[in-house]
Amino acid sequence: MPRRADALFDSIASFRALHAAALQAVNGKRKKPGAAAFMANLEKELLRLEAELRDGSYRPGGYTTFMVKEPKERFISAAPFRDRVVHHALCAMVVPLFERGFIDDSFANREGKGSHRAVARYERFRDRYEHVLRCDIFRYFPSIDHEVLKADLRRRIACEPTLRLLERIVDGSNAQEPVNLYFPGDDLFTPFERRRGLPIGNLTSQFFANVYLDPLDHFVKEILRARGYVRYLDDFALFEDDPSVLEDWRKRIEEFLAHRRLRLHPKKTHVAATRAPARFLGFELHAGGGRCLPEDNIRRFRNRLRGLRDRWRTGHIEREEVVQRINAWVAHARHADTLGLRHAIFRGGWFDPLWDGDFVPQTFAPSARQPGRPPAPTA
Repeated sequence: MPRRADALFDSIASFRALHAAALQAVNGKRKKPGAAAFMANLEKELLRLEAELRDGSYRPGGYTTFMVKEPKERFISAAPFRDRVVHHALCAMVVPLFERGFIDDSFANREGKGSHRAVARYERFRDRYEHVLRCDIFRYFPSIDHEVLKADLRRRIACEPTLRLLERIVDGSNAQEPVNLYFPGDDLFTPFERRRGLPIGNLTSQFFANVYLDPLDHFVKEILRARGYVRYLDDFALFEDDPSVLEDWRKRIEEFLAHRRLRLHPKKTHVAATRAPARFLGFELHAGGGRCLPEDNIRRFRNRLRGLRDRWRTGHIEREEVVQRINAWVAHARHADTLGLRHAIFRGGWFDPLWDGDFVPQTFAPSARQPGRPPAPTA
């Protein structure tokens, strides 16, 4: 068992650490009212935050919640800006302690990893093995049990003030969708007595989500001895030639997760041949190396693009925001075989990959071939 880390709190609650955290938290959000107000009185706000952390009076504020429906319906929670400053300061100190123990096959919310590298790892295992066990955890974030998570944190951290801060953030989670599942040893009231759920959208929640499934990673690699394994948050895959081995692993994983009060999704967990097309992290993957974007992804983007075009034409959105939003999709699409698709969508416009031989014009300045304001993105 790794040595538990102590004497962390001074490096989290210091003015210098909070100042660095504020600069990280405000990145890309300077125009948001909460961020702008905090930064306008930065020194005063940081001194007050430091005092509250040191005297133990700090309490997380209330969340702003909203629902997103694409690509699937999710309940998103946004913490007040001052809390996000604390989250950044805390994670800067604590995440590296846990990172040392994370396995190389976990890709979510980790520096140098990410979804596209996870897809590449999936394809490498797919080309090596005959079958794959695809797994997804049923309502993962709403199911995370607070007491189990706190025990995981205590296994690596001995600093009591840091633990109290971590537990205060966990306890400050707002109510999530109910997941009233029963596990061995429960009585009739157990699911209603145990606190569960973390707010999707917090930096700390992303970190906690990796901590919570780290024991699963080690179980798969060290107990099941699976050589082909890749996990991105609660979506993971195990590879093997013999499908009966994968079915046995599925049962053992179900038993292991039950001890952590989690359950595999019954409709999204299955064994399949690796030669069959598969959807993984926003791509359709085909044997032989082909990658496509799913039709629903393309349809959603076309609808979003039409909305951006109309808002830009009427002056309700700035070009910088158009660029930011479209480039986010383009950056993802570039990892699939989408050159023709992107050319068809943006033909002759700002983001046409064949426009003047460049992928994306760096500004909206009109070219010699397009005098005046360039045409809005076409859908």
